[in-house]
Amino acid sequence: MQRTGPRIRLVPRALVVSAAAPRALPLVKWAGGKRGLIEQLLRYVPVDFGTYYEPFAGGATLFFHLGPARAVLADANPHLIELYTIARDRPEALAAALDALQPHVLDKTFYYEMRRRLPETLDPVQRAARLIYLNKTCYNGLYRENSRGEFNVPFGRYHRPPTLYQRDNLLAVAAALRHARLLCCDFAEAVHDAAPGDFIYFDPPYVPLNTTASFTRYTRDAFSEEDQRRLARVFLELAKRGCHVLLSNSDTPLVRALYADFAIEEVRAGRNINSRASGRAPISELLISTHPPAREL
Repeated sequence: MQRTGPRIRLVPRALVVSAAAPRALPLVKWAGGKRGLIEQLLRYVPVDFGTYYEPFAGGATLFFHLGPARAVLADANPHLIELYTIARDRPEALAAALDALQPHVLDKTFYYEMRRRLPETLDPVQRAARLIYLNKTCYNGLYRENSRGEFNVPFGRYHRPPTLYQRDNLLAVAAALRHARLLCCDFAEAVHDAAPGDFIYFDPPYVPLNTTASFTRYTRDAFSEEDQRRLARVFLELAKRGCHVLLSNSDTPLVRALYADFAIEEVRAGRNINSRASGRAPISELLISTHPPAREL
C-alpha cells in the first residue's frame, strides 16, 4: 500500500517571471518519465477541462507541458512533494543550495557522503537540493528507496558533469507550481473531490512485464497487484462521475483485463533505466482513456 502523508497547504508567493519565460521542464529524472510519449498523451487532453489532477506526480512531465490554471499534484513520496513545495515557495534558496553542490557532481566520495546523510538532519531547502543532487548524479537517474525509506541507488557514470538545474527552468517550474495544490497522499485521496469535466492523468508504477523486471519501489512501500486493481476501481468511479481520465501502464494481460471496458491504445515507448543498452529499445505500452482522442498527431 502507498504511504499517506500530511496534506501540504498551497501558500501563494510572488515570483517575477518574464512574459516570454519558457515552458517548464521536469526538475528531476524519473523512471518511466513521459517526455518520449508527450505527443501521444497530448492527443487525449480535453480541449476544455476544469481542474487537472496528476496523482502519481513523479517528474510531472504532462503537468509542466500543459501549465494548467488549476491543478492537483500528488505523490506518495513525501521527499518529492517537499521538493516541489520548496521549488514553488523558495526557488532562490534552492538555486543557491544547488549552486553549492554543482562542483561535486563527479565526486564519488561526496556522493556517498550525501547519500548517507539523514534527511531529518537537514533543513527543507537542503533536503530538496539533496534529492536533486542524488537524482542527477546517481546511476541512470533512478529514484529508488529500500524498505527503510532510504535512497539506495549507486553513483552514476558520467563522461560530462551533469547540470543540476537551469535557472530559467527553475523559475518557470516555480511559476507553474503556483497554480497547483500539492498533496502527499494515496492516489484515491488525491482525486477524492474530482468533479465532472475535470481531467485526471494516472501514471502509476507499471505492472512488471516479467518476474525479473519488477521495479515498484519509488517509496518504501511497493505498489502491489492489489493496488493496481484498486486503481482500476477508482478509474471506473471517476469515469462514472463524468471525468476525463487517462492512464498509462505496461502492456500486460492484467492491465488489458482491468481496463477491458475502456479504449486501449498501444504505443511504443523507450526505456531509459535499463542497465544494458539493449534493454532500452522501445517496447509496447498502453494508454487507456475514458474518451477518444481530442486531437490528431
